Amino acid sequence: MTLSERTVQVQCPSRSIDCYLALPADGHGKRPAVVVIHEIFGTDEHIRDVARRFANLGYVAAAPNLFTGEIGKVLTPENIGYAMQAFSKAPPDLRRDPSLFASFAESQPPERRPILQAFGTVTSPAAQSGFALDLRAVTQYLRTLPEVDPARIGSVGFCFGGAMSARLATVDPDLRAAVIFYGQNPPMEDVPRIRASVLGLYGSEDPGITSTVPALDDAMKKAGKSFAYHVYPGAKHAFFNDTRPNYHEASAKDAWTRVLQFFATSLGGPSASNRP
Repeated sequence: MTLSERTVQVQCPSRSIDCYLALPADGHGKRPAVVVIHEIFGTDEHIRDVARRFANLGYVAAAPNLFTGEIGKVLTPENIGYAMQAFSKAPPDLRRDPSLFASFAESQPPERRPILQAFGTVTSPAAQSGFALDLRAVTQYLRTLPEVDPARIGSVGFCFGGAMSARLATVDPDLRAAVIFYGQNPPMEDVPRIRASVLGLYGSEDPGITSTVPALDDAMKKAGKSFAYHVYPGAKHAFFNDTRPNYHEASAKDAWTRVLQFFATSLGGPSASNRP
């Protein structure tokens, strides 16, 4: 399928952000749309490739860059690599405890502290609440496009983006579907506000994330919400990303099939593709 690609500026509550759009160039009528939410690496080629996969199937796909601006200049792939290396030697609950995180950042060499502080900023609850509103602005923008059916919009996110896909569902009552790939749970007190159907996909070798999923499942059940999830044996964090060392081909292919089936049911989109 021939695609049309462009980058647009989306006006958010307190700023504007870059947003990559991929959509079928042929055909007529209004289509379902998917917001593809990036990992901590930003809207890199992998995320744009996922957006194109959706567009090749007939969706309008939007991949916003939540790190538009100064924060993106700090969170370069090299700097993120350093942060990940530092975190591998840190306490496992570090990112969930702001005071522990601040102390850890201060313990690092001075030239590295801004990197860790930026990492801590974008993963903090306050920042993620703001990012959720930015994402809601993206769904509102999509609803204005002539190619989009405003009643058929979903989201999918990976790692950081998985958490943000869940948070988007808590602030956009018109979102129809949300997919969480190995992302942190949304605040439990916000679960009753979710109206979208939610699908979670996790790796068994990612205990820091996967061990928290039963709590989300319980909260969703108690609130009467739709939540299904699957844990892949032997899969690590970021198992879907075919540009990273943790890529797990069998799990990624099955997850892609589940996502398409989920969106076929919830958004009325196509349900089959042999592309992982």
